[in-house]
Amino acid sequence: MITIFKNKQDIPENMEYVELNDLFFNQNTVSLIDKRAEMIIGTIDKVKLISKYKICSRFNDVALDIDRLSAGCKTVLNVLYYPDKVFCMKECGNNALEVLYGLEYGNVCSEYALIPFSMESVVVQTKDSKMRISDYEELKEWWDDEK
Repeated sequence: MITIFKNKQDIPENMEYVELNDLFFNQNTVSLIDKRAEMIIGTIDKVKLISKYKICSRFNDVALDIDRLSAGCKTVLNVLYYPDKVFCMKECGNNALEVLYGLEYGNVCSEYALIPFSMESVVVQTKDSKMRISDYEELKEWWDDEK
């Protein structure tokens, strides 16, 4: 399950925070793309991965460079391939959030609540505490808490 930080200052000093997911993906993650990415790319952007650096457009079957993926899809792939880093999740739409919340591991950060209705369980972390939340309303309350 993923770990969520709601404040950048809660992120441990030994973990790198990545704000620009698109750039990070294009410079780092793209070289790691493998079979694990197929389902994520298909689910979020409704396109097919046809090679390491190419996707097939869902509109006219044209081959496009993989950098044409949405920022939300790139964010989820960054989290998948770099579980030791913390990624900003602000650019994720609902389709990406549903996949993101289903990952077995990874770290994300957002100052405001971004929660899919289908969420099952996440770990939330602040400087002082770490806990597991398995309820949409409880997670929303945690995010809204000003502490």
